[in-house]
Amino acid sequence: MKKKFIYSFMIAAAAAAFSSCSNFLEERPTDAFDEETAFQSPTLVYVNTVASLYNNMFKIMGNDRHVYDLNTFSSDEAMLPCRIGDWEDGGLWQNIFLHRWGTMNDLTKNSWDFLYEQIGKCNQSVDKLQAFAEEQPDVEYFKVYLEEVRAVRAFFYYELLDLFARVPLVTSSTTPMSEVKQSERSVVFNFVRSELEEALPYLSDNRSNQKGEYYGRITKPVAYMILAKLALNAEVYADDNWTDGNRPAGKNIKFTVDGKEMNAWEATIAYVDKLEALGYKLQGNFSENFAVANETSVENIFTVPMDPVAYPDAKDYNVVRTRHYDHATAYGQSGWNGSCATVNVFKFGTADEDPRCKLTYFTGEVTGPDGKTIYTEWDGQKVPLKYEPNAPKVYMDASDGLLVKTAGARMAKYEFDQNAQDGGNLHGNDCVIFRFADALLMKAEAKIRLGQNGDDEVNQVRNRVGAKPLQNVTLDTLLDERMLELAWEGVRRQDLIRFGKFTEATVDRYVGVKHSASSLDYQEDKTGYTTVFSIYADILSLNPNLTQNPGY
Repeated sequence: MKKKFIYSFMIAAAAAAFSSCSNFLEERPTDAFDEETAFQSPTLVYVNTVASLYNNMFKIMGNDRHVYDLNTFSSDEAMLPCRIGDWEDGGLWQNIFLHRWGTMNDLTKNSWDFLYEQIGKCNQSVDKLQAFAEEQPDVEYFKVYLEEVRAVRAFFYYELLDLFARVPLVTSSTTPMSEVKQSERSVVFNFVRSELEEALPYLSDNRSNQKGEYYGRITKPVAYMILAKLALNAEVYADDNWTDGNRPAGKNIKFTVDGKEMNAWEATIAYVDKLEALGYKLQGNFSENFAVANETSVENIFTVPMDPVAYPDAKDYNVVRTRHYDHATAYGQSGWNGSCATVNVFKFGTADEDPRCKLTYFTGEVTGPDGKTIYTEWDGQKVPLKYEPNAPKVYMDASDGLLVKTAGARMAKYEFDQNAQDGGNLHGNDCVIFRFADALLMKAEAKIRLGQNGDDEVNQVRNRVGAKPLQNVTLDTLLDERMLELAWEGVRRQDLIRFGKFTEATVDRYVGVKHSASSLDYQEDKTGYTTVFSIYADILSLNPNLTQNPGY
């Protein structure tokens, strides 16, 4: 008997493919039924082959030491400084920020394992649905569900493509380990694109972010957004040798949209236009996209449903991880006093400070739900809790005094949920993966790369928050605008890579971020200093067919 491909090559058993991690969409796992019962109606087929695949989607955005953390803390957007030993974790977080993750970093291992575990589950559903479709070709819903599963699998492969580039394409649960080999990045890119294109006619036009039958699912607009991102990043994803400094030109990378051949930038625009045609637009109030009850947003495209009661396993550590202990206590919740940011792009503290600074970050003196100043204890005295955006260092020591506690702006984007549970990890704010403001800025960027003017799209986004309109927006200006609009949303690393600024000189990348004398010698040791993450060493040792990415 052939040895089957196990989810992450490492950890999961095939029998767990339909196991329940939450009650998302009232899932009933197949191990509660015999096979004949489990698939005897359209509803049961959906529940046992599709619904279960969304159970762990929250790990893309909110789980500790996973995909979101790789994308956020490897960029210049945010950091987790060591605060006199707190958050050092063997240099884990500091090495991510300083691009010294090497080949034994927990975040890379966890992300790889998680994504392949989900792909393994998708493959089991694909195999089952294909068998049903072949046995009963006149039953339409088998094909519909099959295409949704392919789209879900394509999303997970999109994440792998973005993080690791050269990854195995495994599309069946019966693939023997001896056949699990890496594909070049361009091959993975084209696979994800073709899977989504073929699934599109079968996907619903319905909104995924609003409660109802398609809540939290990959529908046609979600697929459009992924395809737009594939097109916008085509120069990166079609590049099989990312260490030579040369990329294929986006104008030479061809897409076909509605039967019309176009280049990557034209395809980006076409897919964004399709989203607009489906009714997506900017929400009138920026903060409503991140409110406790954000399911009614007309802007959010793909979100992770969050509810302390309905989805008790769907935890989001990001809001808890950033708050100071006393800040969180004032709201009856927990705080870990970890992640923070500098706010140079926002022009913090100047006359030109961007309006989104206060909508995105806690800065300065912090108040509680009653509007009163929150105090913290230092040197035996109660002092106002005041976040200092320009003070974080990678390693902070006793000489930094109170700044050890207060250095760095903190995430304020998601509204405090007064009814949150588990210290705030279980809240009602759905986590945003894609929204239309991002799509508009993508369209502006594509237009600029085509030699056109992208002012209209950029100023739609700026006008919504009362920021001054811009004229003759350049790519550099646009990169800043994406930071202003999309901070804390897990896109910064991808943006920096696309703009060729992810691995630029350290002195430029960390302007405004101080480093103590005890900091790692990051300027000389550039181990892992590439645009693609390494494959964890243990994964390579388990499969001799796999080889390490260049640069490690």
